[in-house]
Amino acid sequence: MFQQILNPAGNLFVTWLIALVPVAVLLLLLAVFQVSAWLATLIGSVVTFLLAAYVWQMPVGPGLHAYAHGSATGVWNVDWITFWGVVLFNTLQVTGLFERFRSWLLAQGTADVRVQTILFAWAFGALLEGLVGFGYPWAVVAPILIVLGIPDLDALRVAAIANNAPVSYGALGAPIIALAAVTAGTLGMQPNDLLLPFSSAVGHIVAILALLPPWILLYLVSGRRGMAEAWPLAIVGSLGYIAGQLPVAVYLGPYLPDVAGAIVCFALLLGLLRIWQPPNIVGYGDRPLTAAEAERANAAHGLSAGQVLEAWMPFAVLVIVVVLWTGPWSPLPKISLFAVSETAASAVAPGTRVTATFNFAPFVGGTAILASWLIVALLLRLSLAQLGEIFRRTWHQMWGALLVGVFIFGLAYVYNYSGMAGSLAFAFSKIGWAFVVVAPVLGWIGVALSGSNTSTNAMFGTFQAIVGKLLGFPLLLLPALNSVGAEIGKPVAPQTASVGVSTTRFVRNEGEVIRHNMGWTFVLLAYLVVIGIACLGLFPGIAVLPK
Repeated sequence: MFQQILNPAGNLFVTWLIALVPVAVLLLLLAVFQVSAWLATLIGSVVTFLLAAYVWQMPVGPGLHAYAHGSATGVWNVDWITFWGVVLFNTLQVTGLFERFRSWLLAQGTADVRVQTILFAWAFGALLEGLVGFGYPWAVVAPILIVLGIPDLDALRVAAIANNAPVSYGALGAPIIALAAVTAGTLGMQPNDLLLPFSSAVGHIVAILALLPPWILLYLVSGRRGMAEAWPLAIVGSLGYIAGQLPVAVYLGPYLPDVAGAIVCFALLLGLLRIWQPPNIVGYGDRPLTAAEAERANAAHGLSAGQVLEAWMPFAVLVIVVVLWTGPWSPLPKISLFAVSETAASAVAPGTRVTATFNFAPFVGGTAILASWLIVALLLRLSLAQLGEIFRRTWHQMWGALLVGVFIFGLAYVYNYSGMAGSLAFAFSKIGWAFVVVAPVLGWIGVALSGSNTSTNAMFGTFQAIVGKLLGFPLLLLPALNSVGAEIGKPVAPQTASVGVSTTRFVRNEGEVIRHNMGWTFVLLAYLVVIGIACLGLFPGIAVLPK
């Protein structure tokens, strides 16, 4: 068995610097040289493997096996989900159901910009994030806000800030699935057994985080007076999302918290508007709307009841199938055809082992999404032309992201198996309890530079878990803070911004958008740091690994 080396350079500071090289190379390629993510992670993989073999003396054969196990995990546990999630989303677009759903939703609210902001930027944005992620909520929501009279740059900022809380459950839970996959060897469990514990830990933190953004959104579109006048929207918007998100995250897992949160939020907001509406109907900047503007905004959707039900049908099928398929009552996710692994003796915790495992469970969450899509496709009676267009769009959008899943997980597995993550964590553990402040900041930095919560969790998840073990923290706390910190960095992530601005006049001018978003991400990051300290000191039980 390969014995990891804790301090191969003979000097802990030098070892720490060398262990940071793969992270620095990856982020430099992405943020400075703007290399495509798939190519950056491929180059990062080569650098990581060479350092692991020559500095940490990882044997090449087992190291290659560890890389292959990681890549296979990335394909099956993450790519398989995100691919079919995007297929489902493109099915809605190609068939016109997405536009029908959007038109129906737009007609439900009043002409007030605050109502439309909470409905679209917050609730609808969460639904889009839960289905597909990757910056699409910005790209879809921002044009709607611009039509409502919000200037382009401000509309992008509103869409981006609203997109904070849902990101850890984006693309049908891909970031949480990544976190479980890369930390399983360190925590001594199978990835599938970690999905629910991580989903629950992140869900509790996100529920607290989600209390703040709706207030910020109201302030951004209408100022202090408009926010004070429309306070019921902020309360119902935040609590509505939490009411759907938290129970699903805690009891069912990471696949549907965003979708459930968005649907419950829609229902409660529309119920609120039946009994209460802002006393003054205003546009952007708290400007009173003219009668003509209000009438235009309140135009009927023109859809029959059957058309509305058909627009809602794919979401209903998705929720029913995934809940039945992946819930704790289902035996399907637990079925395994085979598992392969490489094992190393840990240098950080003598007497324990670090494993790099690929477990082929054929009925994972991605297969549930495929089953949902097949049912939707049959109900919609898709033509061959429509099927061709759906898969053409999906491949065009996803081939790079699919390759990232291959390379980033291979990199992360080698980083952990070789002992590099352990050496880095051992050095950082010298900070002591104050590392609870550093953990979410690292998540923010990781996603701000890489653009992906999933990749950030894959890169830093193991490292955060090892630091937590060394410091005696609740084992899930630091990885969970890493994931939620990554949520908050999304509004300043170049790759996310490049997709988000694709439907506005800021195409290839992401820098101006990022600068415009930056300040509010610092506010939310400071809020998350306070949440992290409170979790550690007051209610650590939310992040304890179940026995």
